[in-house]
Amino acid sequence: MSSNSDNITTLAENKVLILYILYLLDKDIRQDDLFKIISSINDINYFYFKQIITDLIDSKLVGMYTKEEEQVIEITTEGKNAYLLTKDVLPGILKLKADNVFQREFSSIEDESSIIAEFIPKNENEYTVKCKIVENNETIFEVKTFAGSRDRAKQIVDNWNKNASSIYPKILNMLLDKKE
Repeated sequence: MSSNSDNITTLAENKVLILYILYLLDKDIRQDDLFKIISSINDINYFYFKQIITDLIDSKLVGMYTKEEEQVIEITTEGKNAYLLTKDVLPGILKLKADNVFQREFSSIEDESSIIAEFIPKNENEYTVKCKIVENNETIFEVKTFAGSRDRAKQIVDNWNKNASSIYPKILNMLLDKKE
């Protein structure tokens, strides 16, 4: 059975761990991508993670804003200062694991984030599908379309995720085609 002081220590460690990753990153990141990194370092559930993020935002150590219709977070100047003052709270073994996971996870997130597809339900028979290509945090291509069913929306998303590298040049060529 864990005592209350253990829970407070764990909470402090997790806050510092999140600040540490954001400090290393030194740019904005999607919350889900940050959760992926944090949960692979320390066994933490999503709701607990969201609670910690909310605490960090409320204390102005982390800022959250919308970028290209996605919620992203980044460390603030206050957060960087707080991290530097509290970094000793982070156990050495956790820091080492964080460094290793950060290297591995961050490179895979950068690869993954280059092709993005999602569908948003408007109602049970209408979906908006968004397909994008992002390089260095800049959207270089985005298309938004309508799908008349969840299956069609999912089919478009799956197809984009598998074939974006061949679909994108075709669309670009069609847009550049000068038929006279």
